[in-house]
Amino acid sequence: MLFDTHVHLNADQFDEDLEETISRAKEAGVQYMVVVGFDEKTINRALALVEEYEFLYAAVGWHPVDAIDFTDAHLRWLEELSAHPKVVALGEMGLDYHWDKSPKEVQKEVFRKQIQLAKKVKLPIVIHNRDADQDIVDILREEEASEVGGIMHCFGGSVEIAMECLRMNFHISLGGPVTFKNAKRPKLVAQEIPLDRLLIETDCPYLAPHPFRGKRNEPALVKLVAEQIAELKELDYEEVAKQTTLNAKKLFGIS
Repeated sequence: MLFDTHVHLNADQFDEDLEETISRAKEAGVQYMVVVGFDEKTINRALALVEEYEFLYAAVGWHPVDAIDFTDAHLRWLEELSAHPKVVALGEMGLDYHWDKSPKEVQKEVFRKQIQLAKKVKLPIVIHNRDADQDIVDILREEEASEVGGIMHCFGGSVEIAMECLRMNFHISLGGPVTFKNAKRPKLVAQEIPLDRLLIETDCPYLAPHPFRGKRNEPALVKLVAEQIAELKELDYEEVAKQTTLNAKKLFGIS
């Protein structure tokens, strides 16, 4: 039993073989997935998918790279979508200082607005963080995001930052990078973070785990993430698979 908490099956990369991709995921033991939408196109695609497949759920939000395009109308739309029975989180949202399409101050404002909305509609949030550790933590604290909690998606920060996030009611989600031979930080985080606060994900089609690094990622490969965490924590694979699934179901309110 596996729960891939962050997939982009709504991406163009799956247009040709979506059914086969989903079949491979089921064969690998993936029982649940959250499809993440982060702009108009991907949100609409995510909603269409979750209405078609019983075991898919959606997260809807606005990506920080595109914060410059975000309007009050988008915020109202996200609020409307939050009432959808299969929308289980808001996001991905956050800060991305790697790309420079959206100024940092604009990103911060859009991030804050989405946290405030999440508190209003009482949904957990999915955090995208690239090169912005301290600003992310500061905003989560200032906006009292612990009220709803959520996920530090594809976490790549230090153990210290991870612990700060735990104290604010967030789960740490690990993806393909935890399997990379030179990825010291994710491996340390996997070892130090309690199993009941860990989640697993692929972020497919991106960040495929070893030995598929550089190829298109897909949900079936989340099993490799769980296996690596089990090895690092010296636990049985079945225990990691079961606990991370329970963690995700509880966070997302899936019975």
